[in-house]
Amino acid sequence: MGRKKIKKPKKIKDLKIKLKKNKTDKKVKAVQKTSNLEEKIEIKKIKKQPTEKKIYNTNDYVVYPKHGVGKIMSVEKAVIGDIDINFYKVLIEKDKLTLTIPINQQSSLRRVSSAHQVNKCVSILKSKPKVKRTMWSRRAQEYEQKINSGKIYELAEVVRDLNKNTNTIADQSYSERQLFEKAYDRLESEFKVVLKINDEDVKKKMNKALGREEKSLET
Repeated sequence: MGRKKIKKPKKIKDLKIKLKKNKTDKKVKAVQKTSNLEEKIEIKKIKKQPTEKKIYNTNDYVVYPKHGVGKIMSVEKAVIGDIDINFYKVLIEKDKLTLTIPINQQSSLRRVSSAHQVNKCVSILKSKPKVKRTMWSRRAQEYEQKINSGKIYELAEVVRDLNKNTNTIADQSYSERQLFEKAYDRLESEFKVVLKINDEDVKKKMNKALGREEKSLET
């Protein structure tokens, strides 16, 4: 009996050429597809600034995290580089500072707290301080972040934790006192606007909750 003929495999060279051809065809198709997409894309010049829904009006009180309580003095419009920009003019009365905040960045603003939230802050001021056993530099950084968060409960926590029940300078380091006063002033400003009482009455309410001596913070 004769032996069966075994089919010889294709030469390796032929296989390589076929694979290379397939890869080239795929690349050409990909380039053609990309170029077709590019032809369809139209570049439009932005004429108006994208905006969020406007929720504040003139004379509304708001809180800007890095500066505290402010009052919206006006809602204005300007054209910068062919783009219409709408913005708020916000007066931070305590710092005698006027901020220009584009309306599409108003997420950085929040309304002042409610009377209920202020009462909760008073409860926080009365509660026991929660001081971490970490290096002061680390704690100072955390306090600074809380102050600049713009969150009223976090402000109250900083005031409570840095409160020494006294106004004697010797009882606090310079950096502790600075952070305390910064947080205290921010909280005081919001209490004043929400409760609609004067500076003296706000201080009395806060100092009573903190158990502080009846003295001005400046003494």
